[in-house]
Amino acid sequence: KQYLSFDSSNQKTLLQKTQERLIGIKNIKRPILVCSEEHRFIVAEQMNSIGVIPNAIILEPIGRNTAPAIAVAAMKALELEENPNILVMPSDHIIKDTKAFLNIIEKGIEFADKKKLVTFGIIPDTPETGFGYIQADKPLNTEKIEGQNIINFLEKPNLETAESLIKDNHYSWNSGIFLFQASVILKEIEAYCPKIIKYCRDSIKKESFDLDFTRLNEHSFTKCPNISIDHAVMEKTKIGTVFPLNVGWSDIGSWSAVWDNSEKDSNGNCHLGKVISKNNNNCYLRSESKLIVGIGLSDLIVIETSDAILISEKSFTQKIKTIVEDLKRKGVKEGITHKKVFRPWGNYESIANDERWQVKLISVKPEGKLSLQMHHHRAEHWIVVKGTAKVEINEKEIFLSENQSTFIPLGSKHRLINPGKIPLLLIEVQSGSYLGEDDIKRFADSYGRLN
Repeated sequence: KQYLSFDSSNQKTLLQKTQERLIGIKNIKRPILVCSEEHRFIVAEQMNSIGVIPNAIILEPIGRNTAPAIAVAAMKALELEENPNILVMPSDHIIKDTKAFLNIIEKGIEFADKKKLVTFGIIPDTPETGFGYIQADKPLNTEKIEGQNIINFLEKPNLETAESLIKDNHYSWNSGIFLFQASVILKEIEAYCPKIIKYCRDSIKKESFDLDFTRLNEHSFTKCPNISIDHAVMEKTKIGTVFPLNVGWSDIGSWSAVWDNSEKDSNGNCHLGKVISKNNNNCYLRSESKLIVGIGLSDLIVIETSDAILISEKSFTQKIKTIVEDLKRKGVKEGITHKKVFRPWGNYESIANDERWQVKLISVKPEGKLSLQMHHHRAEHWIVVKGTAKVEINEKEIFLSENQSTFIPLGSKHRLINPGKIPLLLIEVQSGSYLGEDDIKRFADSYGRLN
């Protein structure tokens, strides 16, 4: 979700908005991003498209929750600066009042400089059972912003407990946003969960570099406890401080939350893409390609993508996680991979396929270059639909413009290059006995991806 845009008036994604809301903080440095290996190219591309060059993009070989991710980011920050303050921000939040948010961050920096672990609590307005709660030693006051000592963290409560908590201004929702000195958080992690420090240090010591990415050592990082920073440190530390955060915050944890934060018509409907809506109420209808027609619907979420179609009552959208888990367990490809795949040179999207053939739309960035490669089991036919292509086939070079094509025989060494200043769009038709992405023998590659 952090790589999607949910704003009809602004096409920037949640990740990009997370980065851009920090503009104005004094002495802020370029970001460190921690993400999965599968998302590395889309992360790099989305940062590049807003003119941001990260200090590091750290690739986790396996997800180990927030405590190890924060630990490796703090260790990397100490390589770059002398004990900097670190602002930890999930990349899937909406914050509407950026000015107020920056003011609170500046106040939080004062406490971080005093070696406090600062977090930011959302003043609750509903008895939410999907969030954890933070208990402060003194009432939180949004009119006079002050940091208060943390007494306790509460797991997601039942409805009855949540209803009592929102009446007590000592409690706030746990936002997952943190601020602290790099050395202080590492010291606290080592005190309460030393295995994280041991294996994170080892994974960085044995790190490798791939283009602009830092790859953590898989053998070491996999040994890290799978634990959140809340459980590992914040529930135990004696130096926790919470600030009240009243800035139009939302954790986009479900499609119903997307509807909550979207602009709606007079009937409470939000429409994005190719949508026809008649006599609907309080619905979210989103189309990426096909036309959606909704008539006489109420309180429904309808999402159409190239991979799948979701239809759900708003109150059931939290159940999507269990559906995805079922798909993965059954090996259903829609739960594992996307039709659109990002690469350092651009992306490709599967359009149609059968047992012995496949059609893809390939987009190559200006000056992008695929590897010099060969396939053992398939031949390819390339048709240029936009831009100019430079094609190498068995050491011969040809240039193709729009509506021109070429054939790549099975077993031929070949390469595709975009020599132009605009994106190259190309239709690729594959045919053969095996069409898997692992049928690639690379002989040269600008991005270090040799077999």
